[in-house]
Amino acid sequence: MTEKIDFTLRNETVADYSATENLTREAFWNQFAPGCAEHYLLHKIRDIDAFIPELDFVAEYNGQIIGNVIYTKSIIKTDSGKDISVLCLGPISVLPKYQGQGIGTKLIKHTQQIAYQMGYQAIFIFGDPAFYQRVGFVPAEKYQIRTSDNIFAAAHQVLPLDDGFLLDNAGRYFEDPQFSIDEKAVEKFDQKFPPKEKIVGIKSQPIFKKLVKMTKEYHS
Repeated sequence: MTEKIDFTLRNETVADYSATENLTREAFWNQFAPGCAEHYLLHKIRDIDAFIPELDFVAEYNGQIIGNVIYTKSIIKTDSGKDISVLCLGPISVLPKYQGQGIGTKLIKHTQQIAYQMGYQAIFIFGDPAFYQRVGFVPAEKYQIRTSDNIFAAAHQVLPLDDGFLLDNAGRYFEDPQFSIDEKAVEKFDQKFPPKEKIVGIKSQPIFKKLVKMTKEYHS
């Protein structure tokens, strides 16, 4: 068993941006598809109004940034006609060398407490249930919350910060439009980093593709 390291958490600063973009690239490279886009997404998100600096944290060990989490504002367009403000988690990244040390879990637990103190009542993510359900997330379908396309998706999960908040707020969930990715822009941005080989056939890639396809139609 790998010995646990003694890392610390702090808010990210502008001076950290290059390091966190690089660690995000390292964390996601070839995991879901050849290459990755998450480092570009991180770069874009910091310049939009939906970005929440107070919830932007890094994990640091021996002077090196080894983890990062950020949040953006998102909304539920409820079936009753209201727009409800909630949070979108991610990207969340940990350098491969330090994965399995509880760093991602601690980043989530720490920031969810701050989010609750700020008045937010629910955190959403599209991710692997095998990990996120271990830190308190449940399927968004439990609360009749669908994607923007009005379907239930296995990867669409929510962490309620107030037990009763979501019970009467069923509807469709919308991320900020900046989560839409232009592949050409990703390629151009990636040229700023050292070359890395794009590999097809990594074990996690077909698992991700299968997860993406796990959807159900919504019938009102």
